[in-house]
Amino acid sequence: MSRHTAKYWAIILIGASALTGCHPTQPFYFTERNDLSTYLDKATEIEYPDVNEPSLAEVENAAEPFTLSDPFSLEKNQIWELSLEEAVSITLKNSKVLRTAGGNAVFRVIPGTTLTSQAIPTSLITRNDGMPTIYDPAIVESDPTLGVEGALSEFDAQLNMTANYQNNDRPQNYSSNTLFPSVFQQNLGTGAIELTKKSATGTQFFLRNNYQYEWNNRSPLTRPLPSDWQTNIELEARHPLLRGSGVQVNRVNVMLARVREDVSLADFETNVRNLVSDVEEAYWQTYFAYHNLEAAKTGRDSALVTWRRIFTLMQKGAEGGEAEKEAQARQQYYEFRARTQAALRDLYKAENALRYFMGIAANDGRLIRPSSEPSDAWVKFDWFQIHEEAIAMSAELRRQRWRLKQREIEMIAARNQLLPQLDVVGLYRFLGVGDKLISGNPGAGDFPAVGSTAWQELTGGNYQEWTLGAQYSMPIGFRQALSGVRNAQLRIAREKAVLEDMELEVSHLLTDAVRDLDSNYNLVQSNLNRLIAADKEVDSVQAAYDAGTVTLDLLLEAQRRRSEAQIAYFQALVEYNIAVKDVHLRKGSLLDYNGVYLAEGPWPDKAYFDAKGNARRRAASHYMNYGYTRPGVISRGAVPSGSQHIEEGVMWEEAPMPGQPYLEEVPTPAAQPTPAALDTQAMVPAAKRQQVAGDGATLRPIGLKPTQNGSKVARVSLEQPTQAARPSGSVKAVSPKSQAKLDFNKLGLSEVMKDMDVRSSASPQPTPAKKAPAAASHEPVANSTSAATSRTAAKWQAPKR
Repeated sequence: MSRHTAKYWAIILIGASALTGCHPTQPFYFTERNDLSTYLDKATEIEYPDVNEPSLAEVENAAEPFTLSDPFSLEKNQIWELSLEEAVSITLKNSKVLRTAGGNAVFRVIPGTTLTSQAIPTSLITRNDGMPTIYDPAIVESDPTLGVEGALSEFDAQLNMTANYQNNDRPQNYSSNTLFPSVFQQNLGTGAIELTKKSATGTQFFLRNNYQYEWNNRSPLTRPLPSDWQTNIELEARHPLLRGSGVQVNRVNVMLARVREDVSLADFETNVRNLVSDVEEAYWQTYFAYHNLEAAKTGRDSALVTWRRIFTLMQKGAEGGEAEKEAQARQQYYEFRARTQAALRDLYKAENALRYFMGIAANDGRLIRPSSEPSDAWVKFDWFQIHEEAIAMSAELRRQRWRLKQREIEMIAARNQLLPQLDVVGLYRFLGVGDKLISGNPGAGDFPAVGSTAWQELTGGNYQEWTLGAQYSMPIGFRQALSGVRNAQLRIAREKAVLEDMELEVSHLLTDAVRDLDSNYNLVQSNLNRLIAADKEVDSVQAAYDAGTVTLDLLLEAQRRRSEAQIAYFQALVEYNIAVKDVHLRKGSLLDYNGVYLAEGPWPDKAYFDAKGNARRRAASHYMNYGYTRPGVISRGAVPSGSQHIEEGVMWEEAPMPGQPYLEEVPTPAAQPTPAALDTQAMVPAAKRQQVAGDGATLRPIGLKPTQNGSKVARVSLEQPTQAARPSGSVKAVSPKSQAKLDFNKLGLSEVMKDMDVRSSASPQPTPAKKAPAAASHEPVANSTSAATSRTAAKWQAPKR
């Protein structure tokens, strides 16, 4: 090609490139089918997982919720009368996932306002990986790495096997001769079977059986047989004398796994306790929501009657029907109407919160109404006893003590690393070689005879070897080991400090709970008297207003105060029962208080059969004391479960049945409640109440029996219900002329007033023990827990910090 032609083509190519531009193009295919089903235009996309898990029936059959616009129609078949015991039982049956809000239900009714709080916690949706379940202890125990069985597997026997066969064809730097061929040819086979076992003291045992087969082309002058078999059996033992020696240090992982299991059990107990606390608090909030609604409706109805009366007077132009009075009455009516609507909303939310903790449908067409009445009995706890019980029985403190024990065990392992590694090793070996491995000519003789067997040589014991030795190693300075010990010391110091302050916090929380218990009880009494006075005020002001001696605003204000007094009374009553629950929560007896016991589930029948067989086998064998091989004690025994102790502050015992002679002690009048005025029906232990209810009997209070330590025992008797039976302390009738008569049936206070009237007939209370310190007895009551504490009720002192 000439220079002009090349220049011409270069100009054409440059022009074509400038006109078309530089961009990638797809290749051309002759057989393309225009099928782009495999084409993806994105690398990441939100997709649904291939999981087909059926939903709960409570989710699929959830009905439309009740609202203010579509309220609940109060029909008998749509009311679910639910007791507290049933609520707790249903909750535990439906709680594979422990839906807890930390022991205090998140929703609280705020009366008299339009404020609202969140009724349903969202922790299960936002933190589902961290939610506690009933499977957590089993998951920790069955962990293949950190569980107890995983740790014990370190001492399991291990079987190892290897087998290799190789062919060698290798040139050598030898001239061709009969002794050393220039090309070395070889068939080589090796095999080994090894059984290893580590003992609790750290000794390692090895039992090996090695095999080797070889054929090569070496000269018969150097090898009598072209091929041979070699085998040996060797027993080796390696025992550490310093680092890694002893049962305690070798079982550290097992003890740590056990501690982790106990920590998970403490967490499980804490979560179950918090769930029961949430259910009980939600139950009482629902109970108060009903009475809050009733109080708001009572105020609304009273305001409506007043407004209608004034509106009628205004239409007639009569006195008392002025426009400002009509507007004032109308304003109060709509205020109470708004309160009623807010109270109805709070009722729906409280009932929904209770349903959530119980694990049932959000709405099944029924409305839960608590049937258990709150107790207004005066509950008095012995401070020193419950304080010691809180320190000993608190699940959080028990968990922290396990964490401290875990750090102490880790210290054992860390300090062991400060020792040098000194091991003694012993090995003994039996060898055998032959033309064949096992099958050969029995009469051929020993090696190197043709047909000899390696196993015959080995079992003959002609060739034996042994080795004794010691191995020693240590790092110069022990920098890493010393750092590990210091780290373990700091962790122990941290856990001890946390435990001390946790005990202090438990003491503060228990103090606050006891103070709330007493203050709420006094509020119950004060608000009840306030309610009685407010109802009397409404009657008096209404009569005065009808006579024209007072203005309308005084009547409206009296009606408002009565509604507020009714709400305040029931709120104080509910808060008092919640305070009783909180005391049991803080002192670690809430599960016993609600009749909830934690125990391991049943095993398969085969497991019990095998365990019984092992026990019989051990009993039939010769006993040897292996106590020296056990590690140190890390536990003080099982935590007592169930009501193994009586209710604190009140002791119960059986009394004679009716008809048997018994000196009845009649309580004297008291201005304030005393232990003699305790509500025996409410204070009887739960197991006793269930037994009595099952027999169709009732508990009849008889009196108080003094004991040796100065306290009194409330004596009760089983009594079959009769129509003519009447309690000795009957309710005193109110005089018809009295203006203080209150419509207790309207307010739902009949049973409460009966109990209060009985108390009002008691004698003045004797001088409290706190005014006479010399007579106060602070001797501790027998504690059911096996974990002894260093403090006693009689000589308790605050430790120096």
